[in-house]
Amino acid sequence: MKFDFLSESDQAYFIHKASTLVEALPYIREHSGDTIVIKYGGHAMGDKKLSESFSRDIGLLKEVGVSPIIIHGGGPQIGERLKSKNISTQFVEGLRVTDKETIKVVEEVLSKDINSEIVESISASGGKAIGVSGNDNLVTATKLNVEIKDSDSNIEKIVDIGFVGQPKKLNKDMLTSFIKNGQIPVISPLGKDENNFTYNINADTVAGFIAGELQASKLLLLTDVPGILDKDEKLISSITLEEAKNIANKEYISGGMKPKINTCIDAMKKGVKKSTILDGRIPHSVILELFTEHGIGTQITSN
Repeated sequence: MKFDFLSESDQAYFIHKASTLVEALPYIREHSGDTIVIKYGGHAMGDKKLSESFSRDIGLLKEVGVSPIIIHGGGPQIGERLKSKNISTQFVEGLRVTDKETIKVVEEVLSKDINSEIVESISASGGKAIGVSGNDNLVTATKLNVEIKDSDSNIEKIVDIGFVGQPKKLNKDMLTSFIKNGQIPVISPLGKDENNFTYNINADTVAGFIAGELQASKLLLLTDVPGILDKDEKLISSITLEEAKNIANKEYISGGMKPKINTCIDAMKKGVKKSTILDGRIPHSVILELFTEHGIGTQITSN
């Protein structure tokens, strides 16, 4: 009879895996029963290996009793589709100017293409995902008015950027029904106003809004940076809500990080217990954040 013995390196590997599972157990218990809202986008969504690991993470969350809600972006894909159709794109304060022709493309890319891909990927990993377009009776929106300062006169003026909106009301019954049925909602960041017009909405904004309306246990914003960096460009691993309010307008908080911080602040004002801005480029970033001692990214706590 032949016996196979593990090498020392193999033993060390499996011992490490066992230790990781043991470390995760108290955090699994802590989050079991929680509703966690996750904004999914950036490099994590565009890279095949990362998107597969994300889908497995979401399936695992559901298996251990967490109710994840996914809100996805799609800016790069929208840009590519517009370019292929020879439709020019303009941005004002980081927001895409969206006319009637553009909003049709936005809806097509977000609701039909990207949403379906994410649902299929999560389903292939064992999760029971369901695709939902925000403008399909889920998110009621209003037109977003953008104020900019004239560089010469320094006078603020309102600029019309078309069908770009902000969330106003959420159909909470729809989402709670999905969760009760064991489903994982995957939501396109769109909304519809009272006149039946569809609006493109920033995905971070929709994620924060939904988390706040549901008073979710946690909001996760996946980004293409490690988290919130201080003035020396070092990662801030943890920060209180009051500290977040204080640094939100500091000069070293630049680019897309300011609105992300403000999204977390707004959600937590409505009752979300914790928010984390984390690097979606790291494989299994969601699991590392939720089920390990130190987590990753920047966590914002209530106190």
